[in-house]
Amino acid sequence: MQASPAAASAAAMSAPAKAGHSLPPESLPKSLSATPGAPDPERASSLAMLVVVCGIAAAVLDASIVNLALPGIAQELQADAAQAIWVLNAYQMATLVMLLPLAALGERLGYRRVYLGGVILFTLASLGAMLAHSLWTLILARAVQGLGAAGVMSVNTALVRLIYPRALLGRGMAINSMVVAVSSVAGPAVAAAILSVASWPWLFALNLPLGAFVLWLGWRALPFNAHPHTGAQRLGWLDVLLNVLMFSLVFVGVDQLGVRREQKAGVDAGLGWALLVAGVLVGWFYVRRQRHLAAPLFPIDLLRIRVFALSMASSVGAFCAQTLAYVALPFLLLDTFGRTHLQAGLLISAWPLAIVAVAPLAGRLIGRYPGGLLGGIGMAVFACGLLLLALLPAQPTNFDMVWRLALCGAGFALFQSPNNHTIVTSAPLHRSGAASGMLGTARLTGQTLGAVVLAGLFSLWPAQLGRAPIVALWVAAGFAALAGVTSTLRVRAA
Repeated sequence: MQASPAAASAAAMSAPAKAGHSLPPESLPKSLSATPGAPDPERASSLAMLVVVCGIAAAVLDASIVNLALPGIAQELQADAAQAIWVLNAYQMATLVMLLPLAALGERLGYRRVYLGGVILFTLASLGAMLAHSLWTLILARAVQGLGAAGVMSVNTALVRLIYPRALLGRGMAINSMVVAVSSVAGPAVAAAILSVASWPWLFALNLPLGAFVLWLGWRALPFNAHPHTGAQRLGWLDVLLNVLMFSLVFVGVDQLGVRREQKAGVDAGLGWALLVAGVLVGWFYVRRQRHLAAPLFPIDLLRIRVFALSMASSVGAFCAQTLAYVALPFLLLDTFGRTHLQAGLLISAWPLAIVAVAPLAGRLIGRYPGGLLGGIGMAVFACGLLLLALLPAQPTNFDMVWRLALCGAGFALFQSPNNHTIVTSAPLHRSGAASGMLGTARLTGQTLGAVVLAGLFSLWPAQLGRAPIVALWVAAGFAALAGVTSTLRVRAA
C-alpha cells in the first residue's frame, strides 16, 4: 500500500519556514495576517502548501480510484460494461474540457476563488456519487465532480507560484509534482484497501471529510493574487463553448476508435473518425479566433515561447509512456509471470515509492542545472527502466522486477519536477493560470493518448497471450525517449 501523498510530503511542508520564506503580506488572507495571535507568514506558507497538496491529491486520485469497482458498480446498478465505463469517462472529460476556461477565470477573479469553488463542487458531487442509486445519476455526479476537479487542477501550480518565491519555487514544484505523480498511480491500491472493507460508495465518502478540511484550511491559508490580471478581456462564452466542443469531440472520437471493439467495429471506427475530424475543424476555427488576443483562452501566446512548447510536448510524451506502462504492468505480472493480486500490488508500489524518494532531490537540483538537461536524463532513465522491464527473463525473481520498477519511478520523478517548473516559470506572472491549466491539459492528453495506444495494441495481441504487455512496454520506452529528446532541446532553446 502506498503512503498517502499528503503524508509522503509532510516533511517537505516545513521547507518554506526553514528557508526563512514568507508569503507577501498583500497576498495573505486577513485571517492569517491581521488577526491577533494568527500564525506567522512562514507558518502560513506551509499551511497553504498543505491545502494545495490535499486538493490536488484528491482530484488526481479520483480519476482512477473507481477502476477496480467498475464491475461491481455495473452489476449493482444493472448496467453493461460499455455504459459503466462512462463513470470514468465523465470525470475525465469534464475535467479536460474545463481546465483552460477555469484557468483563465482564475487569472481574472483570483486563483484562490477558483480553487475553493472547485473544492466545494468536488465535495458536493462526491456526496451525490455516494448516494447515487442509478448509473446515470452516478455518471452525472461524476461529471460534476470532474468540473470541481478542474477548478482544483487548473490553478494549483499557479498557487504554488504565489506561495513560493522564485528561489524556492523548485522545491514547491517538486512537492506538487511528487503528489501528482504518486496520486496518478495510487488509485488502484487505495481502492483495493477501501473495497476490502467497504462497498463502492465509500470510495466517494472519503472525499467528504477531506473536502471539508481543505475548504476550511484553504479559506484561512490560501494566498490572494497579488496582482490580478484585471486588464484581460472578459471570458467569452463562445470561446468557452468552442473549447468544450473541441476537447469533447476529440475525447469521444478517441474513445470510439480505441476502446469500442464490438461486432460493428467498422461503424464504430467510422463514427470515431467523424468525431475526430469534427473536433479538428472546431479546433482550427477556435485557434484562429484566439490568435490576436492578448490573453487567449487557448494560450497560443505561451505556445509561441519555444521552451514552453517543448516542455508541453515532453509532458504529453512522458504521461503517455507512464499510462502505457502502468496499465500494461498488471497484465504482465498476473497473466505472464503468475503473481497474485497482492504480490503484483506490492511489486508495483516500488514505482511510486521511488518517485517519493527522488522528487525532493529533483527539487534541489532545479536552478543548479538546466531543466531541459535534468528532464532529458530523467526520461533516459525512465526509458531504460521500461526497456529492462520488456526484456525480463521468462521466470524473473521479485528483485528483478522491483529494481526495474524503481528505476522507472526515479526517472519519471527526475523529469517531472524540472519540466513542470519550466512550464510555470517560462510564462509571465500574470499568465500563471494559463500555464497551470496547460500543465494539467498536457497530463490528461498524454494519459488519454496512452490509453488509446494501449487499446490498439490489445486489439492486435490479446492480453492473455502475454504479447501485448511486452509490446506496450517497448512502445512506452519509445514515447519516453521522444520526451527526453524534446526535453533536451530546451537546453539550446533557453
